[in-house]
Amino acid sequence: MSVEQQNIETVTAFIKNFWNESDFDCIDRFLSEDYQELTYGSQEGLKQFAGKILEAFPDKRYTVEDIVAQGEKVLVRMTVRGTHEGVFFGTPPTGHSIDVTLYRQYRLAKGKITEHRGWIDR
Repeated sequence: MSVEQQNIETVTAFIKNFWNESDFDCIDRFLSEDYQELTYGSQEGLKQFAGKILEAFPDKRYTVEDIVAQGEKVLVRMTVRGTHEGVFFGTPPTGHSIDVTLYRQYRLAKGKITEHRGWIDR
């Protein structure tokens, strides 16, 4: 199996475990010790943000639409769908559904995610 395929499998498993199953403790399996979180500041920032998402959208589901790897980088286009049932950054629950496109870039080394940045399509 190529390094690119291994990296895709690692990122896919991370999305499944961390984002869809809300297993915030899985970061030890997927993230390197020197991990850099370029969107949320740190591993702890990532966990805090994920907790806010879970609180606001308890039925949230992330679906990978496209994923491609080149060398140490993996790029992902995914959608997140869910229902706004909790407070989200000060906005009270609306009961409305969301369907949002997200873009993520991961860098991996030795089978672990070492860097992440993300963008949202508004």
